[in-house]
Amino acid sequence: MKIAYRVLLTITFLVILALIISFARGYRLDFDKQSLTSTGIISVSAFPKAAKVYVNEILKGATDINLTLPAGDYQIEVKKDGYTSWKKQVKLLGELVLTLDVLLYPLNPSLSPLTNLGVSHIVPVAQSNKVLLFSETGDDEKDGIYIYESGQNPLSFFTPLKLVVLKKNLTNAIGNLDLKETTVEIAPDAKEGIFSFETFTGPKSYLLSLDPPAGATSDLAGAEKVIFFDISSSKDAIIQAWTGLKQEANQKILEAYPKEIAKVATDSFHVVEFSPDETKLLYLAKKTVTLPIAIKPRIIGINQTPESRNIKENELYVYDRKEDRNYEISWKSNVGSLMINNQSSLQTSNFEPQTSISWYSDSKHLVINEGNKISFIDFDNLNKQTVYSGSFENNFYKVASDGKILILTNLNPEANRLPDLYAVGIR
Repeated sequence: MKIAYRVLLTITFLVILALIISFARGYRLDFDKQSLTSTGIISVSAFPKAAKVYVNEILKGATDINLTLPAGDYQIEVKKDGYTSWKKQVKLLGELVLTLDVLLYPLNPSLSPLTNLGVSHIVPVAQSNKVLLFSETGDDEKDGIYIYESGQNPLSFFTPLKLVVLKKNLTNAIGNLDLKETTVEIAPDAKEGIFSFETFTGPKSYLLSLDPPAGATSDLAGAEKVIFFDISSSKDAIIQAWTGLKQEANQKILEAYPKEIAKVATDSFHVVEFSPDETKLLYLAKKTVTLPIAIKPRIIGINQTPESRNIKENELYVYDRKEDRNYEISWKSNVGSLMINNQSSLQTSNFEPQTSISWYSDSKHLVINEGNKISFIDFDNLNKQTVYSGSFENNFYKVASDGKILILTNLNPEANRLPDLYAVGIR
């Protein structure tokens, strides 16, 4: 009798233990099917907070939230009044956690002035928060080349500009010139640039520092300290050297990628831009090739958006190093003159309207300039949203590290002849 009791007790203990382990691993009793069903967790976070989460069009709560659901297919939608909505179809697997990190955009983004200079020409500085501003209003004491750096002096209404050089000083040194016709090549470290000017005696190129001396602000203090060198005869050699340095920098980042991917990237990719955290690569395929699987076995419980490993020549893609997944970006541009606004070093900008694409500061989204509007898209090519469709001039935009989008616009053309720099607040 005692033996039977002990056997029964042991069996009961083992059953209870099995139930506890099953419960901990996400299994639940399905009374309709009269069976034990596996479950998973969908963890949804969002910016801004307190956004509503819908599962198959049924409200389940507000972010941030963890939803325990049976394994299966679900449509997840995140909504908040005053913001765009976000939607994704997901497949939840049993015993796994699926994480969704959502960014919602305001329907009416803020627009804040950053300068009151009057900008006739503008060039983004690669690999930095800097923007080169060219002012040519007819005022000899103010016309010149300036640097605006986002994120500086946040308590100031107009962030002080750093003066690179006054136009009158350039004119005295090299003759009459038109700043609007200036082209600029930026060094890979963003510390200096080659400025090419059209003068009456022909084109001339000068090397100028993009780190002006202390005191060289928009009040003109220290304006005479700037030093620039005529490198017209050696311009091509310097650009070639900079190109080599950029390629070396890209190769160094690729060393952290799986060796199979790094090899294909070296041979078959035009590196458009690495994400700010360097875990993702936006690239243009130079030829048709199959991207090998680098992580075996494949990671489960990751981004479930269908990927494209058969890459085609002249198509845009994003490769995610952490998950070894590759996504085609369906946005199309004129590939022959693809402009990567903001980040490509050795970039020239002549105020010619061009579509462009670049990473957003969170490394999870891409920013697309479509000529008459600025759109965001998830890095896996989903949830394209227009974030700004107001006026902005010369097709210029730049992504700042604080999440703002810098544009050039003139909100009062009757009073102002030239546009100025503004920040579009989308967070």
